[in-house]
Amino acid sequence: MFGSYVFEKSSAKYVDRILLLDDDNLDETTNYSANFLAQGFEVVKYTDDLSFRIEYEEKLKNDGSKIVIVAQSKNYIPYDIRRRFYAYAISLSSLFPMLDADVLGEKSALDLDLLCLAYQSNFENLRKRNQTEHFFRTKVYTKANVKNYLMHALRKLMSLMKVTSSYKDWLSVVEENIEYKASFAIAEEKIKYKDWFVIAEEKAKIDVLAAQYDMEIDTSEINRRFKDYVMTQFGKLSQIIDKDTPVLISRTMEYIHENSSRFVIIVMDGMSEFDWNIISTSLRDISYEQTAAFAMIPTTTSVSRQCLLSNKYPCQLIEPWKQSKEKTEFIACAKELGYTGEQIGYARGYDAEFSSFVRCGAIIINDVDDMVHAQRQGRLGMFNDITVLMNQSKLVDTTKRFLTAGYDVYITSDHGNTPCIGLGKLMGTGVEMETKSHRMLVLKDFADKKELLEKYGLIEYPKYYLMKDYDYLMCDVGDSFDAKGEDVMTHGGITLDEVVVPFIKIKAVQKNG
Repeated sequence: MFGSYVFEKSSAKYVDRILLLDDDNLDETTNYSANFLAQGFEVVKYTDDLSFRIEYEEKLKNDGSKIVIVAQSKNYIPYDIRRRFYAYAISLSSLFPMLDADVLGEKSALDLDLLCLAYQSNFENLRKRNQTEHFFRTKVYTKANVKNYLMHALRKLMSLMKVTSSYKDWLSVVEENIEYKASFAIAEEKIKYKDWFVIAEEKAKIDVLAAQYDMEIDTSEINRRFKDYVMTQFGKLSQIIDKDTPVLISRTMEYIHENSSRFVIIVMDGMSEFDWNIISTSLRDISYEQTAAFAMIPTTTSVSRQCLLSNKYPCQLIEPWKQSKEKTEFIACAKELGYTGEQIGYARGYDAEFSSFVRCGAIIINDVDDMVHAQRQGRLGMFNDITVLMNQSKLVDTTKRFLTAGYDVYITSDHGNTPCIGLGKLMGTGVEMETKSHRMLVLKDFADKKELLEKYGLIEYPKYYLMKDYDYLMCDVGDSFDAKGEDVMTHGGITLDEVVVPFIKIKAVQKNG
C-alpha cells in the first residue's frame, strides 16, 4: 500500500526516468521500490557517478528502458543525469504534509500501509504531535480501516498469483463479510519460485494483522495453490542458483560460506513468515536484507534442520528421523567447507558464546517451536506469544553481540508452522515407521496405504530428495493427526506456511558496528 502510494506520487505513470531522493532511507524499511520493479522499472541504488555510468550509460541511450534511481541528496549526481531524470523527494513530510513527520518516523512499515488508506480522506491540518497521534488512534487503527487495508492487500496478493476473472466473484463475497472462504482460480501461467517468497511474506502480513485485530480471515486457499506447486515443481529447485538466497535450505551452509568469511547462523526452530513478521520489528535499528528459502519436505525438525546444517538432502542424512546426529552432521559439513575444528562453533540458546577462533558458528533457538507445540489458541495465541518474545529483545541482543564481535549474522528457520484441525489420532494402523509429526506419515511395506489415503484424504508425496524405499503421506491443508476437531498449530506438511521460511542476512560492516 505504501509502495503504491509512493509510485503514484512520483509520477511514475507518466515518466520513464525517475530520480528518487530518499533522505529518510524509507526504501530500506518499506521496500517501496518493489512496486516500481513490478511495473517494469529497473531499480538502481545509486552509490557514485562512475559505477552508475559503467553499468547504465548504454541503457540511458535506449528510449524504451524504464529506470528509477534511489539516491540521497548528499550523493553527487552530475547535472546531465539530473537533467535526464524527473526528480522527486521521498520523505514522510513530503508524502504526508498534513501530519507530524516526527510521529510518522516512529511508525513501522505496516503503520504506513494503514496510513495511506486513512490519509486519503483527511483534509485537515494535523501537524501537531498530539493531533497526528489522535489521527492514528481514531482513523488509522480502526477496525474499518484495517478491514479496508486487508481488502487492498488481498487484491495485491491475488494479482501476484495471476488470478482469473473468478476472483471478481470471490472479492464481492469478501466485501460483504470479512469472514469468508477464499475461492479463486489460478491462471495457466506458472508461478515462479521467487514469486512464492513474495506471496509468503504478503500472506504473513495479512495473517498477522487479522490476528492482531481479531478478524477471521481465511487465507488457506493460497496454501492449497502452493501445495499444487510443490507436487510438481519442488523437485526442480535444486537446479536453481540464486545470488540472493540458497533457494533450498539444504544449501544454506554452502551459500553462507561463499558470501561470508566469518559468520554465525541463528536457526529459529519452527519460525514461519508470520512469526518473523512480528519478531523483525525488534530489529528496526539493524540494517538487514530479507529474502526467503524453501525448507526441506517433510517439514519436520529432524529432517529440515539437519539438512540446513549439513548441506545435505534428506536421503543423504545419517539419521533423518532423529536429531542425535545433528551436531555431528554440522561439524562434518563445516570441515568439508574448509574450517578446522577450533574454527567451528555449535551452541543452543540466546546466551551462546564462541571463542575468538570460531569462524563458522551455528546457534539453535527452540522458543518458537516450543510455542507452536504448546499452542491452544491458534494464530491469535501465536501472535500474543511471539509478541511477548519480540518485546523481550532476546534475538536482537544476541544478533548485536555477534555483529559487534565482527561476525556476519544470518537468521533463518528450519520450517514454519500452520493452523490445523485434528482428523483424529492414528492408532492401530500397523504403520511400521512413523515420525513425531502430526502432519505426515512415513510408511514401509504397508499393504493398506490406499485405505489410509482415502480414509483421511491424504496426499502421496512424490519423494523429492527423500529415500525411495519409503512412502510419504501428507495431510491436506488444515488437517492433522490430532484429536478429532481439536484446533492446533503444527508442522510437517507442504503448505506455504510450513515450507517457505525467512532468510535474513546481516553484514557486520553495513552500519551495524
